[in-house]
Amino acid sequence: MRRALLFALTLFSLPALAEDLQPFSASYTADWKQLPVSGSAERSLKHEEDGRWTLNFEASMLVAGLTEESTFRVDNETLMPLTYRLNRSGLGKGKKVEQDFDWEQKQVIGTDRGDAVRFPLNRGLLDKSTYQIALQQDVAAGKKSVSYQVVDGDEIETYDFRVLGEEVVRTKAGLIDAIKVERVRDPTQSTRKTVLWFAKDWGHLLVRLHQVETDGKEYQIMLKEGTVAGKAVEGRRD
Repeated sequence: MRRALLFALTLFSLPALAEDLQPFSASYTADWKQLPVSGSAERSLKHEEDGRWTLNFEASMLVAGLTEESTFRVDNETLMPLTYRLNRSGLGKGKKVEQDFDWEQKQVIGTDRGDAVRFPLNRGLLDKSTYQIALQQDVAAGKKSVSYQVVDGDEIETYDFRVLGEEVVRTKAGLIDAIKVERVRDPTQSTRKTVLWFAKDWGHLLVRLHQVETDGKEYQIMLKEGTVAGKAVEGRRD
Protein backbone atom coordinates (compact mmCIF):
# COMPACT_ATOMS: atom_id res chain seq x y z
CA MET A 1 0.00 0.00 0.00
CA ARG A 2 2.81 2.40 0.93
CA ARG A 3 4.67 1.80 -2.35
CA ALA A 4 1.50 2.19 -4.38
CA LEU A 5 0.81 5.50 -2.66
CA LEU A 6 4.36 6.73 -3.18
CA PHE A 7 4.21 5.74 -6.83
CA ALA A 8 1.02 7.74 -7.29
CA LEU A 9 2.58 10.75 -5.58
CA THR A 10 5.65 10.44 -7.79
CA LEU A 11 3.52 10.81 -10.90
CA PHE A 12 2.38 14.21 -9.66
CA SER A 13 5.70 15.27 -8.13
CA LEU A 14 8.25 14.31 -10.73
CA PRO A 15 12.00 14.78 -10.30
CA ALA A 16 12.58 18.24 -11.76
CA LEU A 17 15.71 20.29 -12.24
CA ALA A 18 16.43 22.85 -9.53
CA GLU A 19 19.19 24.37 -11.67
CA ASP A 20 20.66 23.81 -15.11
CA LEU A 21 22.61 20.58 -15.37
CA GLN A 22 26.34 21.11 -15.57
CA PRO A 23 28.81 18.65 -17.09
CA PHE A 24 31.31 17.34 -14.59
CA SER A 25 34.12 14.87 -14.16
CA ALA A 26 35.58 13.63 -10.91
CA SER A 27 38.12 11.10 -9.71
CA TYR A 28 37.98 9.41 -6.32
CA THR A 29 39.94 7.09 -4.09
CA ALA A 30 37.99 3.89 -3.44
CA ASP A 31 38.52 1.82 -0.32
CA TRP A 32 37.13 -1.39 1.11
CA LYS A 33 37.79 -1.39 4.85
CA GLN A 34 38.50 -5.15 4.80
CA LEU A 35 41.10 -4.93 2.01
CA PRO A 36 44.68 -3.69 2.39
CA VAL A 37 44.75 -1.99 -1.01
CA SER A 38 43.00 1.11 -2.33
CA GLY A 39 41.35 1.50 -5.68
CA SER A 40 40.10 4.34 -7.82
CA ALA A 41 36.81 5.54 -9.21
CA GLU A 42 35.78 7.95 -11.96
CA ARG A 43 32.42 9.65 -12.39
CA SER A 44 31.38 11.98 -15.20
CA LEU A 45 28.36 13.67 -16.76
CA LYS A 46 28.60 14.67 -20.42
CA HIS A 47 26.17 16.57 -22.65
CA GLU A 48 26.05 14.90 -26.07
CA GLU A 49 25.59 16.69 -29.39
CA ASP A 50 22.11 15.18 -29.87
CA GLY A 51 20.93 16.67 -26.57
CA ARG A 52 21.19 13.52 -24.49
CA TRP A 53 23.23 13.29 -21.30
CA THR A 54 25.61 10.42 -20.48
CA LEU A 55 26.42 9.58 -16.87
CA ASN A 56 29.38 7.25 -16.30
CA PHE A 57 30.80 5.62 -13.20
CA GLU A 58 33.80 3.28 -13.10
CA ALA A 59 35.47 1.78 -10.07
CA SER A 60 38.38 -0.63 -9.96
CA MET A 61 40.39 -2.40 -7.29
CA LEU A 62 42.83 -5.26 -7.32
CA VAL A 63 40.07 -7.87 -6.92
CA ALA A 64 36.98 -6.12 -8.31
CA GLY A 65 35.68 -3.82 -10.99
CA LEU A 66 32.44 -2.04 -11.80
CA THR A 67 31.25 0.02 -14.76
CA GLU A 68 27.89 1.78 -14.89
CA GLU A 69 26.47 4.00 -17.61
CA SER A 70 23.15 5.78 -18.05
CA THR A 71 21.88 7.96 -20.84
CA PHE A 72 18.93 10.28 -20.36
CA ARG A 73 17.31 13.39 -21.70
CA VAL A 74 15.57 16.31 -20.03
CA ASP A 75 11.97 17.03 -20.98
CA ASN A 76 10.24 20.01 -19.37
CA GLU A 77 12.77 19.87 -16.53
CA THR A 78 12.07 16.17 -15.92
CA LEU A 79 14.75 13.47 -16.19
CA MET A 80 13.84 10.83 -18.77
CA PRO A 81 16.12 7.72 -18.70
CA LEU A 82 16.97 6.16 -22.05
CA THR A 83 19.47 3.36 -21.34
CA TYR A 84 21.18 1.80 -18.33
CA ARG A 85 24.12 -0.61 -18.35
CA LEU A 86 25.98 -2.19 -15.41
CA ASN A 87 28.81 -4.70 -15.37
CA ARG A 88 30.36 -5.87 -12.10
CA SER A 89 33.14 -8.42 -11.59
CA GLY A 90 34.97 -9.81 -8.58
CA LEU A 91 34.01 -9.74 -4.89
CA GLY A 92 31.68 -12.70 -5.27
CA LYS A 93 29.29 -13.19 -8.15
CA GLY A 94 29.52 -11.03 -11.24
CA LYS A 95 26.52 -9.04 -12.38
CA LYS A 96 25.39 -7.65 -15.73
CA VAL A 97 22.30 -5.49 -16.23
CA GLU A 98 20.89 -3.92 -19.39
CA GLN A 99 17.79 -1.71 -19.54
CA ASP A 100 16.22 0.26 -22.38
CA PHE A 101 13.52 2.85 -21.68
CA ASP A 102 11.09 2.99 -24.61
CA TRP A 103 9.02 6.13 -24.12
CA GLU A 104 6.95 5.54 -27.27
CA GLN A 105 5.84 2.08 -26.17
CA LYS A 106 5.79 3.10 -22.48
CA GLN A 107 7.88 0.17 -21.30
CA VAL A 108 11.27 -0.77 -19.88
CA ILE A 109 12.85 -3.81 -21.53
CA GLY A 110 16.06 -5.46 -20.43
CA THR A 111 17.92 -8.27 -18.71
CA ASP A 112 19.21 -8.78 -15.19
CA ARG A 113 21.84 -11.52 -14.74
CA GLY A 114 20.52 -13.05 -17.96
CA ASP A 115 16.86 -13.00 -16.93
CA ALA A 116 14.45 -10.94 -19.03
CA VAL A 117 12.68 -8.04 -17.30
CA ARG A 118 9.87 -5.78 -18.48
CA PHE A 119 8.05 -2.94 -16.73
CA PRO A 120 5.44 -0.34 -17.61
CA LEU A 121 7.09 3.06 -18.03
CA ASN A 122 5.71 6.29 -16.60
CA ARG A 123 7.26 9.73 -16.21
CA GLY A 124 9.14 9.79 -12.94
CA LEU A 125 10.56 6.27 -13.17
CA LEU A 126 14.38 6.31 -12.95
CA ASP A 127 17.27 3.87 -13.26
CA LYS A 128 19.86 3.11 -10.58
CA SER A 129 22.24 5.76 -11.88
CA THR A 130 20.02 8.61 -13.10
CA TYR A 131 18.25 8.89 -9.74
CA GLN A 132 21.57 10.18 -8.36
CA ILE A 133 21.29 13.22 -10.62
CA ALA A 134 17.71 13.73 -9.44
CA LEU A 135 18.96 13.54 -5.86
CA GLN A 136 21.65 16.15 -6.54
CA GLN A 137 19.03 18.44 -8.01
CA ASP A 138 16.59 17.99 -5.13
CA VAL A 139 19.34 18.62 -2.59
CA ALA A 140 20.22 21.79 -4.53
CA ALA A 141 16.56 22.85 -4.30
CA GLY A 142 16.73 22.62 -0.52
CA LYS A 143 14.48 19.60 -0.10
CA LYS A 144 14.93 17.76 3.20
CA SER A 145 13.42 14.40 2.21
CA VAL A 146 12.75 12.84 -1.20
CA SER A 147 11.55 9.57 -2.72
CA TYR A 148 12.20 8.05 -6.14
CA GLN A 149 10.78 5.12 -8.06
CA VAL A 150 13.79 3.18 -9.38
CA VAL A 151 14.12 0.08 -11.57
CA ASP A 152 16.16 -2.18 -9.30
CA GLY A 153 16.78 -5.69 -10.63
CA ASP A 154 13.47 -7.36 -11.36
CA GLU A 155 11.46 -4.89 -9.25
CA ILE A 156 10.53 -1.23 -9.02
CA GLU A 157 11.80 -0.02 -5.66
CA THR A 158 11.16 3.13 -3.66
CA TYR A 159 14.38 4.91 -2.74
CA ASP A 160 13.96 7.30 0.20
CA PHE A 161 16.52 9.89 1.30
CA ARG A 162 16.76 12.55 3.98
CA VAL A 163 19.15 15.43 4.54
CA LEU A 164 21.12 15.19 7.79
CA GLY A 165 22.65 18.65 7.66
CA GLU A 166 25.83 20.36 6.53
CA GLU A 167 29.37 19.11 7.07
CA VAL A 168 32.88 20.01 5.93
CA VAL A 169 34.56 17.18 4.02
CA ARG A 170 38.35 17.02 3.91
CA THR A 171 39.40 15.99 0.39
CA LYS A 172 42.58 16.13 -1.65
CA ALA A 173 41.01 19.11 -3.44
CA GLY A 174 40.69 20.92 -0.10
CA LEU A 175 37.99 21.43 2.50
CA ILE A 176 34.57 21.25 0.83
CA ASP A 177 31.33 22.55 2.35
CA ALA A 178 28.90 19.72 1.77
CA ILE A 179 25.33 18.62 2.40
CA LYS A 180 25.11 15.23 4.10
CA VAL A 181 22.34 12.88 2.95
CA GLU A 182 21.43 9.36 3.99
CA ARG A 183 19.44 6.62 2.31
CA VAL A 184 16.46 5.74 4.50
CA ARG A 185 15.78 2.01 4.77
CA ASP A 186 13.40 -0.03 6.87
CA PRO A 187 15.70 -1.58 9.51
CA THR A 188 13.50 -4.67 9.62
CA GLN A 189 14.15 -5.21 5.90
CA SER A 190 17.79 -4.18 5.44
CA THR A 191 20.81 -3.31 7.57
CA ARG A 192 22.65 -1.60 4.71
CA LYS A 193 23.67 2.00 5.31
CA THR A 194 24.46 4.59 2.66
CA VAL A 195 25.56 8.19 3.31
CA LEU A 196 26.45 10.74 0.62
CA TRP A 197 27.99 14.21 0.72
CA PHE A 198 27.28 16.81 -2.02
CA ALA A 199 29.41 19.94 -2.54
CA LYS A 200 27.35 23.09 -1.93
CA ASP A 201 29.45 25.38 -4.10
CA TRP A 202 30.33 22.98 -6.91
CA GLY A 203 27.07 22.03 -8.59
CA HIS A 204 26.30 19.63 -5.74
CA LEU A 205 28.97 17.27 -7.02
CA LEU A 206 29.29 14.03 -5.06
CA VAL A 207 32.44 14.40 -2.93
CA ARG A 208 32.11 11.40 -0.62
CA LEU A 209 30.09 8.19 -0.35
CA HIS A 210 30.20 5.72 2.54
CA GLN A 211 28.36 2.41 2.49
CA VAL A 212 28.05 -0.45 4.97
CA GLU A 213 26.83 -3.73 3.49
CA THR A 214 24.57 -6.25 5.22
CA ASP A 215 27.60 -8.42 6.01
CA GLY A 216 29.36 -5.51 7.71
CA LYS A 217 31.79 -4.74 4.89
CA GLU A 218 32.44 -1.03 4.44
CA TYR A 219 33.08 0.79 1.16
CA GLN A 220 33.98 4.45 0.62
CA ILE A 221 34.87 6.79 -2.22
CA MET A 222 36.44 10.20 -1.56
CA LEU A 223 37.05 13.01 -4.03
CA LYS A 224 40.60 13.46 -5.31
CA GLU A 225 39.97 16.06 -8.00
CA GLY A 226 37.20 17.21 -10.28
CA THR A 227 35.83 19.78 -12.68
CA VAL A 228 32.34 21.27 -12.88
CA ALA A 229 31.38 23.11 -16.08
CA GLY A 230 35.07 23.13 -17.01
CA LYS A 231 36.24 24.72 -13.74
CA ALA A 232 38.54 22.81 -11.40
CA VAL A 233 37.11 22.06 -7.96
CA GLU A 234 39.09 23.91 -5.30
CA GLY A 235 38.29 23.65 -1.63
CA ARG A 236 39.60 25.73 1.24
CA ARG A 237 43.02 25.07 2.69
CA ASP A 238 43.90 24.85 6.37
